[in-house]
Amino acid sequence: MSRPVVLVGAPGSGKSTTGALLAERLGVPFTDVDTEIEQRAGRSIAAIFADDGEPAFRALEEQVTAELLERPGVLSLGGGAVLSPVTRAALRGHRVVWLQVSAATAVSRVGLNEARPLLLGNVRGRLIKLLAERTPLYAEVATERVETDARPPEEVVELLLAPEKSRA
Repeated sequence: MSRPVVLVGAPGSGKSTTGALLAERLGVPFTDVDTEIEQRAGRSIAAIFADDGEPAFRALEEQVTAELLERPGVLSLGGGAVLSPVTRAALRGHRVVWLQVSAATAVSRVGLNEARPLLLGNVRGRLIKLLAERTPLYAEVATERVETDARPPEEVVELLLAPEKSRA
């Protein structure tokens, strides 16, 4: 595997959990872009948002994502990474799996997670708005889609490992 399998989707879709399991099954590295950004910056994403603002975070996210797309493995993008036209263009030619999730399921999975700065306050309302804004962008970059609402991460991984004909 010379190019990464890239997972995209809304917060709570299961990108990090599924990505780690998929990488383990494939015997390749797993990288979560948000975790990588926090390690490089030496602070949380919430702190980056608070101190530097969303545009600064998005610029850093774009840069780190572009770099990581050059490495093999499984890569989980932040939920808003698709907002960047540069990132969307960089995803062309990659296997990009959109982990689809409903707002209700995402809310139950995310809860009141303070590490997600864009979801502070009315979590359900914010998720509904994010899904509405980002769904066309996820659709634009995805080469595959997997509905995750009623599926545990292990089942999603099995679907991703199955021959393409059985995924239809």
